[in-house]
Order: sequence, then structure tokens, then C-alpha cells
Amino acid sequence: MNNFVAIDVETANHLPTSICAIGAVKVIDQRIVDRYYHLVKPEPNWYIRRFSEEIHGIYPKDTDSQPCFDEVWSELSEFIGTLPLVAHNKSFDERCIRATCRTYQIDFPENGFYCTLNKARREIPRQLCTSYSLPNVCDFLGIPFSNHHNALADAEACAKIAISLL
Repeated sequence: MNNFVAIDVETANHLPTSICAIGAVKVIDQRIVDRYYHLVKPEPNWYIRRFSEEIHGIYPKDTDSQPCFDEVWSELSEFIGTLPLVAHNKSFDERCIRATCRTYQIDFPENGFYCTLNKARREIPRQLCTSYSLPNVCDFLGIPFSNHHNALADAEACAKIAISLL
């Protein structure tokens, strides 16, 4: 796949509609050409402490004054255009985006949605990769990666995996 947008979301709690950050990386002709990141006021607007402290480091003070998903999605939709989406563990990101679109009565784009996690499971023999998590797949493919669970860093890592595997 030569042209796509890699996307990643972080949530404030266990509800899929609680997107608190979204990152996207645009790839054209297998080259990263643009990036998008925004904090989002989650719906519902409450946090599980473990999510904030142990996973992504985003707190209510970071998102209370941020726009809601519908405003961010309006910008991001222009960024995405008609390009297909790619995520590492597509089932999580797509579920969250679809649920949040439903909450805000937004049509989910029918651009196609692909998964680098599933592709890695098919392409990389289990004995060569300790797990198929984003950091491990990056390590196996020699892709530098840090700041896991930052939505933009995760989207960029996903984009680089997709360039390698899709």
C-alpha cells in the first residue's frame, strides 16, 4: 500500500467513546508527508487513574479545555480525505472511532481500514518476534520507536510498519 493514513487513539477510561488523544500520519508514495495530533475532551469526561498514570500520561487538566471529538474529527477528516486508514490493533482504534462517531452523530468514513498487527502476525514467524505489540514489531523490523502510548508516536510507528509490511 503506497498511500494511507496511520491512526492511533488513546482513551481516558474503558469506554470506547472516551478518546482523549488522536494521532495520524499521512503516507503518500510510501513516504511520511504530514502528521496530525490533538488532545480531545473525552466523552464521558472522566479518567481511570491507571490509564493516566501508567499508560499514556494524559490527565483531565490536559483535556478539560480541549475541543470535543466532533470538532477534532472535522479537522482530521480533511487531513484523511479519501485515503484508507491503518492502525496497529485496528479492532481497538476502529471500535473507538466508530463508537465516538455514533455518539456525535458523525458518519464514519468508508475509506477502508487495515491492521498492521494482523499483518505482522501473518508475516513474522512467532519464534522471531517475542510478541506482536507495537514496540516489539518495531524492534523486529529495526524501526526506532519511543514514547509508546503517545498517539502521534504510535501512529508514526504504525505508518513505518505499514510501509514495511503492507
